[in-house]
Amino acid sequence: MLTILAAGSVFFPGLFLLSKQCLKSIPALRWSEGDAVIVSARLVSSVQAVMASSAGYIIASSCDDILEDQHWLTSSYIMFAVPYFVYDIYAMFMCYWYKLRVKGHEEASAAPKHMGTALISYLRREFLMVLHHVVMVTVCFPVSVFWRQGKGDYFQGIMFMAELSTPSVCLGKILIQYKQQHTLLHKVNGALMLITFFICRVLLFPYLYYAYGRYASIPFHMVPLSVPWQCNLGAALLMAPQLYWFSLICRGALRLFTGSSRSQRPCTPSSAAKERQTDDNALPQPSNGYSTRSTEPELATH
Repeated sequence: MLTILAAGSVFFPGLFLLSKQCLKSIPALRWSEGDAVIVSARLVSSVQAVMASSAGYIIASSCDDILEDQHWLTSSYIMFAVPYFVYDIYAMFMCYWYKLRVKGHEEASAAPKHMGTALISYLRREFLMVLHHVVMVTVCFPVSVFWRQGKGDYFQGIMFMAELSTPSVCLGKILIQYKQQHTLLHKVNGALMLITFFICRVLLFPYLYYAYGRYASIPFHMVPLSVPWQCNLGAALLMAPQLYWFSLICRGALRLFTGSSRSQRPCTPSSAAKERQTDDNALPQPSNGYSTRSTEPELATH
């Protein structure tokens, strides 16, 4: 177990550093430190999502008995992925820090000017996402590895597959960061993210309850009364932020698809100048991609 944990501790930060160095040193790219950090963080998140989804599919498809069947990959991947959530807290902060250095942001009166101040601002701005990662490490990890006692690998595999929505989320963040909201790629990716997030994260727990009800031959509405209260509490706590983030995605999608026609209107020189002034004075977007204050259509999440 410790070997797998150590492997994850090396793999995710190592992939981040390797990607960042390649983006900075490849002659055809020569990206800046900030650009390389932001894109590398999204790349690592996407790689982890593909690995988790693949592991989840293998686990779920191999379990005929959804409660008793076990697969060695379940605990192994949990151990391997735990360091990712620790690393990702750091990576999100670095993205936040470099966004403060973007031209125009450094002169914003509310922008933090020192690393310590930026850290406090980051923790306040990204409290829900940081809390989510901390809970994954301190609560979900021991529950999944020890409390389950080898039962329910099928359900764990299905939960791994929730990561299917992450690659489109990461691409959306990159497109927003580099102001590509007007492109067809952004619109297609936004629609894909809306669909995958709803299926993989919002419908996740209702499906798990449905699957258990079918397995135990009990009505769907009776499942919460038939499972341990810890399961209901855990499902509620994990689903609540997903519903909140999905509501933000829906708001971003509404701005994206209803605002496209407005964005095609010719603007006067005075309005264009006002837009530039607004952009120059804006704080960077949250590193998790959710923003209720952004004037641009925004669909990114973690």
